[in-house]
Amino acid sequence: MYYVCIMKSVTHELYIGRTINLAKRLQQHNAGTSPSTKRYLPWKVVYLEGCVNLDDAKDREVKLKQFGRVYSQLKRRIKRSLQS
Repeated sequence: MYYVCIMKSVTHELYIGRTINLAKRLQQHNAGTSPSTKRYLPWKVVYLEGCVNLDDAKDREVKLKQFGRVYSQLKRRIKRSLQS
């Protein structure tokens, strides 16, 4: 199973990515080993989607990273998760 996730930092930065092992990836982000996210520690998962196919997960990640309608609709859907 492949996962597309949105993580939020305490500074309200959002990170969109995909992984096979969510627990390990979250631990890497919180350990500061990811250069793109180490400035905004700590991180928590606020949204998760599962995909059986890697290409589907890649496509979904790309769509979310385009910050268009798909991204804004998702942010409205999970607004309470983003506020916590």
